[in-house]
Amino acid sequence: MAAEKNEEEEQIVTPWEVAAEKGGKIDYDKLIDKFGCQRLDQSLIDRVARLTAAPPHVFLRRGVFFAHRDFNQVLDAYERGEKFYLYTGRGPSSEALHLGHLVPFMFTKYLQDAFKVPLVIQLTDDEKCMWKNLTVEESQRLARENAKDIIACGFDVSRTFIFSDFDYIGGSFYKNMVKIAQCVTYNKVVGIFGFSGEDHIGKVSFPPIQAAPSFPSSFPHLFSGKDSLRCLIPCAIDQDPYFRMTRDVAPRLGYHKPALIESSFFPALQGETGKMSASDPNSAIYVTDSAKDIKNKINRYAFSGGQDSVENHRKFGANLEVDIPFKYLGFFLEDDNELEHIRTEYGSGRMLTGEVKKRLTEVLTELVERHRRARAAVTDEMVDAFMAIRPLPNMFN
Repeated sequence: MAAEKNEEEEQIVTPWEVAAEKGGKIDYDKLIDKFGCQRLDQSLIDRVARLTAAPPHVFLRRGVFFAHRDFNQVLDAYERGEKFYLYTGRGPSSEALHLGHLVPFMFTKYLQDAFKVPLVIQLTDDEKCMWKNLTVEESQRLARENAKDIIACGFDVSRTFIFSDFDYIGGSFYKNMVKIAQCVTYNKVVGIFGFSGEDHIGKVSFPPIQAAPSFPSSFPHLFSGKDSLRCLIPCAIDQDPYFRMTRDVAPRLGYHKPALIESSFFPALQGETGKMSASDPNSAIYVTDSAKDIKNKINRYAFSGGQDSVENHRKFGANLEVDIPFKYLGFFLEDDNELEHIRTEYGSGRMLTGEVKKRLTEVLTELVERHRRARAAVTDEMVDAFMAIRPLPNMFN
């Protein structure tokens, strides 16, 4: 019974489910040990700053992207004058993105600009049919809608190719899928992903689809004759199982193992037990939320680490380990000095929860408004341009 209880309470992190141990939060050190990736240390962050001649992104400085696989090797190659390409993606299962969805794209945009490298973005509309029971047509529609939000992050069309699986798979991409599939046994895929006899075969056959963009020959219109080009994948750490499988296969197919740089989860408003859920609108701030919605959600639902009375708060200060408004500011408040001031004042009790929530409301309202304006400017013709199968003229310039 003890083993059974332990299994029930253990944290779960898969590409489809994230849940902390009962009553706790995600233990990222335990996750690093389990997955076998490495922690992103200060020396790597300093190296990025030196190689790009620019300050590291706020997500690097504050440990939002905290783990990696072979990122150091990508930097080694870059220092030798060898370029790489970026690969990230989105499973289009909802009309609007929440702030947690924006995190990898904001960071990928920084990497593209800082290193001046090409980027491929996979929209797994096929995956969402299989996991969310959406129709093919609805998945394809959501893919285009989500593409508008992604483009609104500011990607450079001359260095970016966005593709939907339904539209693009075939040719060289499909050949790589088959080669990958030949290298992975059913036992192996069950061990990595936890599939059961109740899962339909579409789920079991999906991992090679997400693996294939890691290999440059999947994009002959971009990387013809560049099979030795390295791939760097910025993603949340729940996607790691796909790329553990891919990295195992890569040398057998004659490719470099894809490198990864991995983020923690953006916590739900109600607390840090997992990641935000698109099925609970009050667990997240969406890019479609009005200023009034944002203010209401933060004031009503954002879990506070402040004390139960002003007197106790002044005496004991806020518990910043569990305070969601402060954690959100850690993601989106650019000014390090202001964040440190809030940490000191709020942690000591001199600043109240209401003041911190007010500042967060300002920061997120500005972010969402900026995104909304950028998205409104994205036309169907712009989406077509990003998704057109064509060479990228400024790929490495």
